[in-house]
Amino acid sequence: MKTIALVLSVTTVAAFAQQISTPPPAPSGQWSKQVLTEHFWAEGACVADVNKDGKNDILSGPFWYAGPDFAKRSTIYDMGDKHFVKKGDTTGTKIPGWKGFLSGENEYSNNFVSYSADFNGDGWADYLVIGFPGKETFWWENPQGKDAPWQRRNVLAVTDNESPMLADIDGDKVPDLLAMSNGTLGYSKADPKNPTADWKWMNISGEPNKAFQKFTHGIGYGDINSDGRTDILEGTGWWEQPANWDGKTPWVKHEAMFGLGAQQFGYDVNGDGKTDVITSLAAHAWGVAWFEQTSKDGAVGWTKHLITGTDKAPGETGVTFSQPHALDLVDMNGDGIKDLVTGKRCWAHGPSGDPESNGPFVVWWFELKRADGKATYTPHLVDADSGVGTQVMATDVNGDGKLDVVVGNKKGVFVHTRK
Repeated sequence: MKTIALVLSVTTVAAFAQQISTPPPAPSGQWSKQVLTEHFWAEGACVADVNKDGKNDILSGPFWYAGPDFAKRSTIYDMGDKHFVKKGDTTGTKIPGWKGFLSGENEYSNNFVSYSADFNGDGWADYLVIGFPGKETFWWENPQGKDAPWQRRNVLAVTDNESPMLADIDGDKVPDLLAMSNGTLGYSKADPKNPTADWKWMNISGEPNKAFQKFTHGIGYGDINSDGRTDILEGTGWWEQPANWDGKTPWVKHEAMFGLGAQQFGYDVNGDGKTDVITSLAAHAWGVAWFEQTSKDGAVGWTKHLITGTDKAPGETGVTFSQPHALDLVDMNGDGIKDLVTGKRCWAHGPSGDPESNGPFVVWWFELKRADGKATYTPHLVDADSGVGTQVMATDVNGDGKLDVVVGNKKGVFVHTRK
């Protein structure tokens, strides 16, 4: 019997290795996709009411698209004559944007992640752009509905890590830029009294660490020890925010291997009162997981639960795809429990630079349910031909009370509206 079991096990693994990515199911009919552009301008997109007409707009790359139909496009900042000629095109026809899926070749934009918020307190939505890793982050000041250029304001001269996030780290109700910079981990904060000034870098890790560089993967936040303060996550552990930080002394690091993925979220997945960690395991390979926080004899441990599969093991949902380079944690169905939105990044390193680079460019949301102290995720396909970038955002775009999904990547800009 043991021999038979071994043969079955080897056969199962071999079959799994031959077909790693899960073929996406037929569309459910619950989602409608709108393509705002097929041109590659950015690896992310965000949502805000830019012109204060009561309708949400989409901001991606150097443009904003006016809601509710997103047909009118306006320029936020000038990219100049940015264009490419499609590979194999002998006519020399110029196509706007960076080289991406449409070109047949690979290139990188200067807009990796973006957010919108009122950064100067004037009541108008501004636009924050996190550029190419290792480059600057800046925000563009909304001209308050006037037909005038948006004013650029600097945030941080060197922004490292491929998944910086905008979040309130220090609890002052003002969003901070969570990132790495010049070999250190920390966050950059604005001065409310001087909102147009450069933001101040708050180094929480001490001396520069060569592991914290521009292409480092994995960063996030959450109250890991449930003390009411936001801690910072990265691929090799979490950093505990002290009660009364002096702004200089490094935070205490607690070692843990969360992987080199993308955005990381601290959240109580199974409802046991302890904060767990949700993230992708490898942004350019396989696997999305949650790490269950455990405690035995006073020692904290982490148990990995695969949500989606890797090249070595299937996940609990039966779904597997490569390049999970963007995640969002939101309550998709209004049940009070946060669900997970993620998908496959389109051409992170071009048409052949990653495992299954040209597999279906899927977007999924995974519904979290709790029962008898256990957590389960149920997969729901949003789309199979758009994917994610280095950012994916779920929010109510059209004001119907249902969360939609917005994507900017090398295939263009997409709005997935929930029916």
